[in-house]
Amino acid sequence: MRALAVEADVAEESSCRALIAQTVEQLGRLDILVNNAGTAIRKQPQDYTLADWRQVIDVNLTGAFLCAQAAYPHLVRAGGGKVINIGSMLSLFGASYTVAYGASKGGIVQMTKSLACAWAKDNVQVNAILPGWIDTDLTRTARQQVAGLNERVLARTPAGRWGAPEDFFGVAVFLASAASAFVTGATIAIDGGYSASI
Repeated sequence: MRALAVEADVAEESSCRALIAQTVEQLGRLDILVNNAGTAIRKQPQDYTLADWRQVIDVNLTGAFLCAQAAYPHLVRAGGGKVINIGSMLSLFGASYTVAYGASKGGIVQMTKSLACAWAKDNVQVNAILPGWIDTDLTRTARQQVAGLNERVLARTPAGRWGAPEDFFGVAVFLASAASAFVTGATIAIDGGYSASI
């Protein structure tokens, strides 16, 4: 098993294409793409600048599209493959302080469905994982910036805890494997029951 690190700026088309090309050149083929790059700027909508908006949309949504588009011919050449897009529960819910993030992640869901429809004929399955409130550097910062967030999340989450990165392992393996060969255009929430709770 080989590991390869390639630095890229997903907001730049040429960088996305170089990322995929270098990966294929070094490893010989491409079977799975996981679009996981993301950023957030927490402000009220009226306080956003156009540069703020573009930064979040370019990284979270445009970058995922560019990487998928660059990966597509290599996945077809391999006889099929998997694209796993990382959305968010803010693909479904709103928050006053994350207008661009929510828009970008809602776009991930719709892009996932459209790519799934377009590429099913090529045996390329495209699905999305929607993380709930996961304990990461990004959400630790959110808990510092948004008063009462930790308490609200714990009160609404039936599992009674924040998620951990390892909570994704099983779903990621399933979506990356032949076990999900007839699953495409799906969005799977990993949120401890948050989206099922009122």
